[in-house]
Amino acid sequence: MLPLILILLYMQPTRAQTGQVVQGIVYHDKNKNGQRDKDEAGLAGVAVSDQVQVVLTDSKGHYEIQSRGNQGFVIVSLPEGYFTKIWWQKISTTNDFALVAVPVKSSFTFIHASDTHISEKSLDRMEKLRAIVNQLQPDFILVTGDLVKDALRVSEKEATGYYDLYLRELTKFTVPVWSVPGNHEIFGIERHLSLVSKTHPLYGKKMYHQYLGPNYYSFNFGGLHFIGLDNVDFEDLWYYGHIDSVQLKWLKADLAQVPATTPVIPFGHIPFYSGGLSMNSFTEEGPSRTLERESGKLQFRHVVSNAGEVMDLLQSHPLPLVLTGHYHARQVFWYESSGQKTRYEQTGAVVEANRHGDELLPSGVTLYKVTNGKLEEGQFIPLDKK
Repeated sequence: MLPLILILLYMQPTRAQTGQVVQGIVYHDKNKNGQRDKDEAGLAGVAVSDQVQVVLTDSKGHYEIQSRGNQGFVIVSLPEGYFTKIWWQKISTTNDFALVAVPVKSSFTFIHASDTHISEKSLDRMEKLRAIVNQLQPDFILVTGDLVKDALRVSEKEATGYYDLYLRELTKFTVPVWSVPGNHEIFGIERHLSLVSKTHPLYGKKMYHQYLGPNYYSFNFGGLHFIGLDNVDFEDLWYYGHIDSVQLKWLKADLAQVPATTPVIPFGHIPFYSGGLSMNSFTEEGPSRTLERESGKLQFRHVVSNAGEVMDLLQSHPLPLVLTGHYHARQVFWYESSGQKTRYEQTGAVVEANRHGDELLPSGVTLYKVTNGKLEEGQFIPLDKK
């Protein structure tokens, strides 16, 4: 059985020219051959995007986008009851998507993992993660960033080696894995250490695009709308938590196509709000700095600086849960606003337990159960036996 990997390997994105028309058909691939046959109908009402605009397919499954963005991808937001491993493509004049019908589930499970920091030395941690997945058999896994050991401050050869290793590890999972970027996926920006030029073709987030495709997207499963976000930005040498204006525009358009009563579950790397603030010192100096000036304004690097703006958009729908990582610690708290309660949850790091003072914060993942459409509280599962 081939693993269900939600990526296309080594596809280099191309930039859509201003005003380029992107079009295609989203159809039911009944015989699962990846080609549209005469008896395979188009699927209506499927959301398709160039990561800026979002459109719905017509009654024949056709869509058309007058692409004005430079993201380089066209993506389909998987509708309820359908799946494909090829949910994104680099933009061309015609981009068709073949979707396979899968059972619609009102009860299911998924695992939230984070901070795998993959390297040759951490492969045993991925083995432990796979053992948990094989035992629990979730429907899918969300991995919220810091997928590789580092790309920030290392050479191209070292960074691509880690990316190659992450892709190889993904092939060993038998359930879909949805990844989003963390700060360690941004290539070369700490130039005083990486010795990488800003003009390098893979600089910044381009390396992530080459290996893993779109850095933000959405999909539907079990009556919930999942939104993978890229909430790590950078200015000169340093990263910080932030969602840029282009992604916010896409998020607003994506949510506009989702029924107002459908719960949404966003997942990203850096927390929107976090009790972990109290676990860090406040300094503007050095590579471990916690404060950063964004366009001259002093911000804390390790939460999303425009979280309020993002939440204003997300709270147009039921928002039961927001998932992040980054702190290498399991943290859970409720936040009540706009007449609803939202759980903001971080899971432990896969790569290792995290020592903070005299406390050892366990390595692990979190299992979530949805029963008849109701999301239950997460169950933290340590990777290491006590």
